[in-house]
Amino acid sequence: MIDTEALRNSVGELEEERVDALLDAFLASSPTEEDARAVLAAYQAGTDLVGERFEQGRYFVGDLVFAGSMFAAAVEKLKPLLGFSGGGHTVGTVILGTVEGDIHFIGKNLFKTMLEAASFRVIDIGIDQPPQAFADAAVRYDADIVGLSGLLTTAVDSMRETVEALKTAGVRRKVKVIIGGSIVTGDICIYSGADDWCRNAYEAVGKCRDWVGAAR
Repeated sequence: MIDTEALRNSVGELEEERVDALLDAFLASSPTEEDARAVLAAYQAGTDLVGERFEQGRYFVGDLVFAGSMFAAAVEKLKPLLGFSGGGHTVGTVILGTVEGDIHFIGKNLFKTMLEAASFRVIDIGIDQPPQAFADAAVRYDADIVGLSGLLTTAVDSMRETVEALKTAGVRRKVKVIIGGSIVTGDICIYSGADDWCRNAYEAVGKCRDWVGAAR
């Protein structure tokens, strides 16, 4: 089994060669899905370190993008173990963005990578997006799910306002809403009016798959 702490630290240090070596050795060891989930969690913990160092001014935007590309490459290799569909069909459409008043994007981008690996069509509308932008995109792209990301406390009210905008647009009953970010809790999920919440991208994708499966 891979040393998940070493993997986490190597991702956090942006040591691409070391990360690749650890992952390749892991894949050669006949791992299980549970093992792959542990590795994915270590990758995500490593990218959290990158995000923290960005906040501290130690890393820059390019470092966030690089960490995201490492994560995307890992997901591609882990897909068969994680049970993600490898077909070309689309299982559902997700509108994804960081809510108004928040410009964080690393968590959003990780979720996007995971969704696309699971054969979702993802419409990423970006960061600091007003409620109406989510509602307009949900209508335009006939969305199944709307994903709201935020790390700042001000994002909580923006999430609530976005859910209200979906109601006003007449699509709230049709779409599921999932929220994510380090500030998110069960209480915030209830306050915002979202259907569910998650801090872990793998679990969030699982919930999205359950939703679209139940609707078909």
